[in-house]
Amino acid sequence: MTVRVMLVSPAMNAALREARFEGDAPLDRSGRERARAAAGLVPETGLALSGPSERCRETAAALGLPARTEPALSGWDMARWAGRALDEVAAAEPAAVAAWLGDPSAAPHGGESLHGLIGRIGGWLDALDGPDGTVLAVAEAAVVRAAVVHGLGLPARAFWRLDVAPLTLTELSGRSGRWNVALGRPPAGPPVGDTW
Repeated sequence: MTVRVMLVSPAMNAALREARFEGDAPLDRSGRERARAAAGLVPETGLALSGPSERCRETAAALGLPARTEPALSGWDMARWAGRALDEVAAAEPAAVAAWLGDPSAAPHGGESLHGLIGRIGGWLDALDGPDGTVLAVAEAAVVRAAVVHGLGLPARAFWRLDVAPLTLTELSGRSGRWNVALGRPPAGPPVGDTW
């Protein structure tokens, strides 16, 4: 059966503005306002899910989605780097950051490697079966990027070349072993460069 998976990246928060590794931080005021403004633009679906982070859950609520929290959609586990600024970690541990960026199997932070993230999200994606073949999920940008890498069978290093803006929709359609991808567009309405 063909499945349509729509992944919405969560709205902005202070950690994202400050280039911090994902931690469980809430939306900021601007993020909440933008998510509420986008509520009417989100496509209807048979199954609505949310990653477990506060940012994902708040975005789903602001969008008016009756989303069930899905543990498999948790963000990239950065362990001891979680919540810290990239600049701070790079200054304190330059070799560890270089290994993390250069080797998809490295996890110098003590958490999940890039290969681990892609494998986890790929397993979730390939096992999907929405009630009407459609799933909408609010998921961290790293989760969206991992889904795209897995879905298209890209090398893990391609993950670093994908950008996912807040409150954009990335759509995958297909089934295990055969996915098509529509990247980073607003859920509906104006082109991606416009504010909605």
